[in-house]
Amino acid sequence: MKKAVTIVGAGPAGLMAADVLATAGHAVNIIDHMPSPARKFLLAGRGGLNLTHSEALPNFLEHYGEAKNFLEPIIKAFPPSAVIRWCEDLGIKTFVGSSGRVFPVSMKASPVLRAWLRKLEALGVTLTPRTEWQGFDQNPTILAMGGASWPQLGSNAAWVPILRDAGIRVSDLLPSNGRIIVPWSEHFSSRFAGTPLKNVKLQYGSATARGEIMISSQGLEGSAIYQLSRVMRDEPGKQLVIDLKPTLSGEAIAQRLAQPRKKMSLSNFLRKAINITPAAIALLHETNTKLDDRGVKAVSITVRGQAGIERAISTAGGVMLSELSPHCELRAKPLNYVVGEMLDWDAPTGGYLLQACFSTAVAAANDLARKLA
Repeated sequence: MKKAVTIVGAGPAGLMAADVLATAGHAVNIIDHMPSPARKFLLAGRGGLNLTHSEALPNFLEHYGEAKNFLEPIIKAFPPSAVIRWCEDLGIKTFVGSSGRVFPVSMKASPVLRAWLRKLEALGVTLTPRTEWQGFDQNPTILAMGGASWPQLGSNAAWVPILRDAGIRVSDLLPSNGRIIVPWSEHFSSRFAGTPLKNVKLQYGSATARGEIMISSQGLEGSAIYQLSRVMRDEPGKQLVIDLKPTLSGEAIAQRLAQPRKKMSLSNFLRKAINITPAAIALLHETNTKLDDRGVKAVSITVRGQAGIERAISTAGGVMLSELSPHCELRAKPLNYVVGEMLDWDAPTGGYLLQACFSTAVAAANDLARKLA
């Protein structure tokens, strides 16, 4: 017998919950206060839709920090391989990039979303846009309203006071996977904003990360910065140290820099000797770091905090995990579930964000489907 279920939020977690429940034969209505679905999902796909990651599951789970124990059985029940299979069942082929990240072949979010919405429509799912959630009622509900980043795309955290008024503990929402603030000079900022520094190694306290960073007018961002987002937020005041050539030892750099410069400009000499870019050379000058082996291996950056939550990729904080059953059901509100970024977990980009959104949605929808049956 069909049961009516309301899903609040038309982002990836809400759409995934609808997918599971409608496939199980229930009448699903998704409400969302925005005029169209999955706006942040589409924005995330502009630079390449990173669905999940291909690394071994034990290593994969370590990226969730303190939330690992809660998320581990949920992600094991709907792991990265299941995300890939789901995507390919939509008719969207995937591939694993050199970094281990998993993308659709087109790299874009829009073909995935179009195929997904067609599937949901065929399953009888209805979408009611421009509709605000007014609070708990007697209907089974899955809440998938996101965090507080990019509020103009829909995730405005309007649900926080509603849940707190209902006696549900919600920790403060904080920026995650966002830009860090560095006080650049006007000359450096105007010339190099938007320029990447590729294949670098970062160290902040005892935490390290490797990958690409991007110089912005206000500081630094990029995948390697996002990997350290949690520790930089929780342990402010430390220096960020950048190794511009992690594949070369200090000794090898010193030997190359000791070669005769001849008539080459300094920039050309450094480019040929150790393959260092003009932006990296400018960073050494900007930070008053010596152009030698020790300087190239340890550029020290003063971090002045993180940019605001409005432009962060995601948020930390949310509904405390102790408020939930192992399947994301609110203990104080049976048959009401919370999924995705509304939960108090934090993960870097690289596929870990979407994976946890998908997996928590599947866990909640399967549990609700069992109870309705």
